[in-house]
Amino acid sequence: MKSKEIFIITILMMLFLTACSAPKKNIFVLVPDPDGKTGQIAVENQGGTLLIDKPWHVTEVKDSATPPAPSRPMEEKEIQNIFGAALSAQPLQPVTYILNFKTGGADLTEESEKKLPEILATVTKRKSSDISVVGHSDTVGTKEINYEISFKRAQRVKEILIGMGADPILISIDSHGEDNLLVKTQDEVAEPKNRRVEVTIR
Repeated sequence: MKSKEIFIITILMMLFLTACSAPKKNIFVLVPDPDGKTGQIAVENQGGTLLIDKPWHVTEVKDSATPPAPSRPMEEKEIQNIFGAALSAQPLQPVTYILNFKTGGADLTEESEKKLPEILATVTKRKSSDISVVGHSDTVGTKEINYEISFKRAQRVKEILIGMGADPILISIDSHGEDNLLVKTQDEVAEPKNRRVEVTIR
């Protein structure tokens, strides 16, 4: 089970217990990730175990000795009515953008240049407190040179974002060179997808 799902479920259960009158029950709700993906949870006590793997499905547990009730769907609207405060308190998940570069230097491709306004809009909308900019390269050239090129790429993106209005204090940069390839290749392969900067906004 994902730690973030455990966190959500725990909060929802606590709020349910606070809001309900006797007899009290524990309720477990499987909430999808912000990107729409759904994991699964196992609800277990002395009475048995129940696996939930469908979004917006719930189970109720009467006490430690009674098996979890069969899962059932709950309308998203009802969940929002009951647990809206807890759901809105969840931290936003990081957003990552990939910017690609022309070979051998720190010049963005035209397609990646078009993404820059969207990146800045995301920073502004989320009131970001942390912007990570990490440079990468393909495997053409030595590791030392590729590390330098990757750093220049990250530095260039930082300069562009600052020029567009981003707060420089929030931006950290790093270089991975050819160590973390997006597309695995042999040495001396000019793979365009590996010539990139990853901008992660938190």
